[in-house]
Amino acid sequence: MKIDFVIGSMKGAGAERVVSILANYFAENGHEVRIITFIDADAYNYHPSIKRIRFHKKFIINYSIFRGFFSLLYFYYKKRNRPDVISSHIHLMGYATILPAKFYRIKLVVSEHFNHLNQKKTLGKWILWYGLYRLPDAITVLTKFDLPFFKKINKRTLIMENPCSFTINENMISKGEKKILAVGNLDRYIHKGFDNLLDIVYEVFKTNPDWSLQIVGFGEAGLSYLSDKAKKLGLENKVEFMGYRKDVKELMAKSEIFILSSRGEGLPMVLIEAMSQGMACISYDCVSGPSEIISNGENGILVSDQNMEEMTTKLNELIINSELRERLRANATKSLEKFSIETVGGKWEALFNSFFN
Repeated sequence: MKIDFVIGSMKGAGAERVVSILANYFAENGHEVRIITFIDADAYNYHPSIKRIRFHKKFIINYSIFRGFFSLLYFYYKKRNRPDVISSHIHLMGYATILPAKFYRIKLVVSEHFNHLNQKKTLGKWILWYGLYRLPDAITVLTKFDLPFFKKINKRTLIMENPCSFTINENMISKGEKKILAVGNLDRYIHKGFDNLLDIVYEVFKTNPDWSLQIVGFGEAGLSYLSDKAKKLGLENKVEFMGYRKDVKELMAKSEIFILSSRGEGLPMVLIEAMSQGMACISYDCVSGPSEIISNGENGILVSDQNMEEMTTKLNELIINSELRERLRANATKSLEKFSIETVGGKWEALFNSFFN
């Protein structure tokens, strides 16, 4: 099967990581795979058979949606360039892929990576959802929360979980480093809740001075704001901003606690990855995502959405109770089968095959 994965860019972020994992899975299983982007450099390694197509040259209207639409319309004009299936990721790419796919009769799956309540309801969004989204052969969403909303628009809407990109760490030896880890784009610090996270650890570190926080992620504007806030709170020696890292798996493997402080998510891949490395995880029970990964008190801790007082209390309990951390860690690695690439990749393959049966 010939499969094109289409996304704005392949820089380091959750949706891009999902595309890299799925593309490698299909390439390893003998399919012809291309990844098509319109801006930015790559942050991932690919199977050697995968072809990269970059429509990155400046266009009359230098915006990835318009560039994508016209680039794909021109590229697929030649029959030899047409795939069997287009897998389009992040809602904005719907504008670029839906009409070219329909015009050339190419099977199309459009994937949403955010919950619908966290997306601005602009005129363009309503046109996409209630007009264009009726046309793809399938829509995929990440959670049960989004399924009813999109199923009303397109009956062929399915849940496709994010696959875990890390091999599960079965080594349950105590980690030893008294570190709390958070991961996310610093420029999206409000969305990721990093502003409130600093206030939370400020309180927690008063009684646990031997612990520290590491925040992994890029973003110059966010770094400036968060660094200034950390200094004002006197946390400059307790909070380390790590920048973009390629060794997140290794950092997770040796850190004790992972914290997700987001105000909203789709299905947070980073939480799945942290659990795969045997971290004791604590997360806000935000609108969608964490509750489909964590069973509260069993393989992690869920805190009432944006309840900072409760988060402070629960994080403190997790720090002082090593037996609780060990139990959550052990259960975390046992609860990830539905997020394995074998399971998720198999669901994607079955979907693609159904178009031709």
